[in-house]
Amino acid sequence: MLVMRPAQMADLSEVQRLAADSPIGVTSLPDDAGRLSDKIAASEASFAAEVSFNGEETYFFVLEDTESDRLVGCSGIVASAGYSEPFYSFRNETFVHASRELKIHNKIHVLSQCHDLTGNSLLTSFYVLPELVGTLWSELNSRARLLFVAAHPERFADSVVTEIVGYSDENGDSPFWDAIGRNFFDLNYAEAERLCGLKSRTFLAELMPHYPIYVPLLPDEAQEAMGQVHPRAQITFDILMREGFETDHYIDIFDGGPTLHARTSGIRSIAQSRVVPVKVDPVHSDDAVKGGRPYLVANSQLQDYRAVMLELDWVPGKPVTLSVAAAEALGVGEGASVRIVAV
Repeated sequence: MLVMRPAQMADLSEVQRLAADSPIGVTSLPDDAGRLSDKIAASEASFAAEVSFNGEETYFFVLEDTESDRLVGCSGIVASAGYSEPFYSFRNETFVHASRELKIHNKIHVLSQCHDLTGNSLLTSFYVLPELVGTLWSELNSRARLLFVAAHPERFADSVVTEIVGYSDENGDSPFWDAIGRNFFDLNYAEAERLCGLKSRTFLAELMPHYPIYVPLLPDEAQEAMGQVHPRAQITFDILMREGFETDHYIDIFDGGPTLHARTSGIRSIAQSRVVPVKVDPVHSDDAVKGGRPYLVANSQLQDYRAVMLELDWVPGKPVTLSVAAAEALGVGEGASVRIVAV
């Protein structure tokens, strides 16, 4: 059974194995034991903290195959983007250049560096093994963290954003970075992203241009890359678009990838999830349930948070019947409650 749970320090070597294979641009998953250790330690502290509003907390989850004890995925949430350091984006804008005398009225597309998204909660660190891409387990790895938000709304902001990795070619070159960022740093895209993962995106972002960039002046390849999604990030993009996220008016300052945005209360897994009582049936099987459909099922705990994918024939208004194995995986018993949402 695959179970999502909070990461623990004992997971470090497995998490680094996942990080080593994550796409260029996922700077929240650096292939560095020290940075990953700090990430897990910060997450453990956040899960243990008493919180009444969103602050500097970060929550890091792993997807574990309980039969092999191996990790097959991970994902995270930052409670407040830009809490400890500025959160930079490029805002898509239109400037108007007009001349009454010449009777000319032009609208020009520009990019302006901004901190507009500071304070929103931020989805980060998504990765699943290649063989799980496009399966229900990808949904579990991404959406189960949203059920955690639903269970603990006081810990998160009223809006959620996520940066999707932008386009780069098979050599790791990004047309958008080459057109803008590389003019300010003697680094290729892969080196810049690696440096950001090991240190911080802020120190590079602070050296980027703070004045508007006129898009028509960029090479065609850079303009075409704006808003494009890296093939390995397509699964993340597709899942969150189905959740109700929208491509807002912002893109990533390094690779031009889209930034998605949603009101927390309107996210599908949050708005449509239901808290229902549990009935544990010793003879119930987690194999195919006749007439059932897949559901995400999660408890509402903190450090012991667990989420799984189950085939259920649940009827609204009734308890949800779980097998002994599923109940144990979730850490719940007869009469407890779980939060569920259809996939």
